[in-house]
Amino acid sequence: MNTLMSSVVPIALAALALLGAPARAQEHSDHQAPQAPPTPAAPATPAPAAAVDHAAMGHAMPPAPDQPREPIRPPTDADHAAAFPELTAHAAHGNAIVSFFQFNRLETWDADPGTGLSWEGQAWIGNDMDKLRLRGEGERVDGDTEASDVELLYSRAIARWWDVVAGVRHDFDPGSSQSWAALGVIGLAPGKFEVEATAYVGESGRTATRFEVEYELLLTNRLILQPLLELELSGKDDPQRGIGSGLSTAEAGLRLRYEFTRRFAPYIGLVHERAVGNTADLRRAEGEDVDDTRLVAGVRLWF
Repeated sequence: MNTLMSSVVPIALAALALLGAPARAQEHSDHQAPQAPPTPAAPATPAPAAAVDHAAMGHAMPPAPDQPREPIRPPTDADHAAAFPELTAHAAHGNAIVSFFQFNRLETWDADPGTGLSWEGQAWIGNDMDKLRLRGEGERVDGDTEASDVELLYSRAIARWWDVVAGVRHDFDPGSSQSWAALGVIGLAPGKFEVEATAYVGESGRTATRFEVEYELLLTNRLILQPLLELELSGKDDPQRGIGSGLSTAEAGLRLRYEFTRRFAPYIGLVHERAVGNTADLRRAEGEDVDDTRLVAGVRLWF
């Protein structure tokens, strides 16, 4: 009994002590609770950058799209002279030998006096300064040659767009053939009028002058209207050839051509020729008409 009590009493006291003692705080150091993810920090507002002098650093800033890369100064006389130098000795082509052949007019018609054919052409070979020229014209009516001549000329450039020519001319018709010494000018007058003016001195002191001017009016790049005026004068009467002194004949033409290429251009036109003064009197005496108006069709060719 004493033994039992001695065992029970310590147990009971231990139980009472356990029930009456305050609970001891538990150690949770070994049990870490899950932590919430850290809230991201708001981005810091950058401080305004200090202005950088790129010019001082050698970094030129590109200009605005609507501004020039650098100031443009007004052109000076020296700039104009450098951009447009004077061409000496026709430096565009230098001394190259070139050649050219053209039928300016090769046409036919059918009018009251009869069916006709006329031509006017030129050829040359040389350089920009010096050329050897061959030019001629003529007319046939109903198979008979009524006028024909050819000229062999040397030409020399004397100014921009102008050449002086000198040489010989030979007439085959009308009448017996005869030869002339020739001196004249050809060129482009202000307003782009193409001009040929030639004076002739023939046998027995005969003199004559031929003046021709034409103009090209571009209606389109291919359709071209060409007015022409040709005058012939004689120093003295030549009854054998039906030519009187003074202004002998005047011819005015208006031709409309279409250039398929610069080398081939058919045309139609209206031509009026009239004899005047003493030449008209000589023709009336021979029973010939003093004026003639005709529709023509032809082609302009060059090689």
